[in-house]
Amino acid sequence: MQRSYLGAQASSIFVAMPIDPALLADCPYGPGGLLLDEILLVDAALDLVRARMPTTDDLPLTREQRAHPIRHPRHVSGGLMVHMTGMIAFVHAYCLLGLRHSDGWVGYGAKIHSARFKALAPPGEPLVLECRATQVRRGADTVFARYTFRFTQEETLVYEGDQSAMWMKTKDPAPPAV
Repeated sequence: MQRSYLGAQASSIFVAMPIDPALLADCPYGPGGLLLDEILLVDAALDLVRARMPTTDDLPLTREQRAHPIRHPRHVSGGLMVHMTGMIAFVHAYCLLGLRHSDGWVGYGAKIHSARFKALAPPGEPLVLECRATQVRRGADTVFARYTFRFTQEETLVYEGDQSAMWMKTKDPAPPAV
């Protein structure tokens, strides 16, 4: 039986599903900001999500690179990878914490504890983005989460990080802007 990864329970594991239109509609960024095309894993017991990010020459910032095959080979921008930590954390919050932007929840990065760029990621093969919550504290209208991130391309680790985010419930849950 194929089940949705949305609203996963503590013992649930869901694998390899296209991005659900409801998740995309709820995201505070459109498809050109979410940049993910498939949820690979949602594991509530491990507090872990994994998703796929296609890489092309036309990615934001990547398309603006003045590439040189030796001095500056085209690659997925480090700034874009930091942005993608927010996108995969959004997937975690949506799938495992049950937080919905449409219900008034909004999240922001609070602190980058560490960010390590281990290798260049050339356009071509997709990146696999992994986000694991290492700490979650819930209040009535807030959720604090600390995450570890691992981004790989094929078998190569290209980014790893440790970051904190704060999710807050706004008082006036308006529908997302178009």
